[in-house]
Amino acid sequence: MAAVTYSKSVNTSPYYAVRLRRFAVTALVGLFALVLGIGYLLPFGNMALIAVKSQDQIAASGDGPIWPLEPEVYNYEGKDYPIYTVPFEDGTSRELALVKKGRQTSQFVDPANPDAGLVDWAGNWRGLAQVSTIAPHFDNFGIAWDIINFPRLFGNTVAIALIGMVGTLLSSIAVAYAFARFPIPGKNILFLVLIGTIILPRQVTLIPTYAFFAKIGWTQSWLPLIVPHFFANAYNVFLLRQFFMTLPRELDEAAMIDGASPFTVLYRVIIPQSWPAIISVGLFHFIFAWNDYFGPLLYLLGKPDLQPISVGVQIFNFQYGQRPELVQATSLMAMILPLVIFFFAQKVFMRGVVVTGVEK
Repeated sequence: MAAVTYSKSVNTSPYYAVRLRRFAVTALVGLFALVLGIGYLLPFGNMALIAVKSQDQIAASGDGPIWPLEPEVYNYEGKDYPIYTVPFEDGTSRELALVKKGRQTSQFVDPANPDAGLVDWAGNWRGLAQVSTIAPHFDNFGIAWDIINFPRLFGNTVAIALIGMVGTLLSSIAVAYAFARFPIPGKNILFLVLIGTIILPRQVTLIPTYAFFAKIGWTQSWLPLIVPHFFANAYNVFLLRQFFMTLPRELDEAAMIDGASPFTVLYRVIIPQSWPAIISVGLFHFIFAWNDYFGPLLYLLGKPDLQPISVGVQIFNFQYGQRPELVQATSLMAMILPLVIFFFAQKVFMRGVVVTGVEK
């Protein structure tokens, strides 16, 4: 019986060792992801805390608690008095309002029973802990909203981003479809040249591009920020082409046998199966247009009524740099729409990125 028991333990020990190893690996990966996530979200959390603080709370958090705390006070006989946690000889402690300060003896009033009169307490009141409560100032968002005129900035940014996104999708889908399906002479060389433009710094083309737009009178308008996106983008074309190439050509051939034209194949066959990649490209452009600062600053300088949120927030930060709570409030409000869009579209977005970047 002992030999049988020894044999069974020897046979099963590798199984438990494998399970233990898998558990350890999973725990380490989870711990690493948790630490990474906390480190990534710490700046965002600090931004959110500053946005709901007053200037006094920000100053107090330099060497005190990071939470938006305010001292509690009690109104006694028409005057506000701070509340402290006062210990007594019997080992109990009570929260009392300090009415009269003294070097050796101070007088307090009990907010729960003010009719009992003043309470004498022997000791140094400076060593007492002041009672504080969490008091966030959400009115910072309303103040910043009124000062910066967010409705106008939101409307300008959404218009620029959506119109440009439509142009990006139309042009990129057409170019990617041609590279993925049509037997164009020298197609691979042309594609390499197109991809090579990704590494071309924006600063290289800045001066000639601005000179061209100034020559045709497009500066001080949205046209330089919208029209160029109707001529495709190498990165977007690459993503869409990679996705289109994963789709079987037999579907195209079956549609052509039924009399479908190349445009019909694109509209009826390719696009319905490519929504993950198309949504990814649309999100890429929308976020780019939402965060683009240099282009709008260059072409819309002196036109506050046409400026998007990136320029408006930056100008606001320059003017109200001494009010960090308002600066952080405006930054948070500027981030809301991109975060909401990404949150609701993240499943399709991640699927499109994985398929275009890994499978092909």
